[in-house]
Amino acid sequence: MEINELAESEILEVGLLENNADLLVIESDEHIELIVKALSSKTRRQILQCIRAGPMDVSNIAATLDMTEANISAQIKKLEEAQLIFCEYSSGKHGVRKISKIKYNQLLLQFS
Repeated sequence: MEINELAESEILEVGLLENNADLLVIESDEHIELIVKALSSKTRRQILQCIRAGPMDVSNIAATLDMTEANISAQIKKLEEAQLIFCEYSSGKHGVRKISKIKYNQLLLQFS
């Protein structure tokens, strides 16, 4: 994760991915707090790294990170609440698969 301070505009830039496809500018203190809390977890940052190349379901993320599906599901919920990812549901072999995708490639946190 890259962090660059932009003195002229008083914006802290947090780049989640290397490309600049989508951008979210956050000005609400509450939303900034949710995002900072979400990014404070190493596991949640690892999940973001896993899905940066493309969507993944909970079981594949869990296998990649060698963690339980229950833990990954709980962490994904926090990332969803912070609006850093979005999830879709599709049919799987044993029920419904929850597929996670990156929502934004970059975040700008503006402190007023």
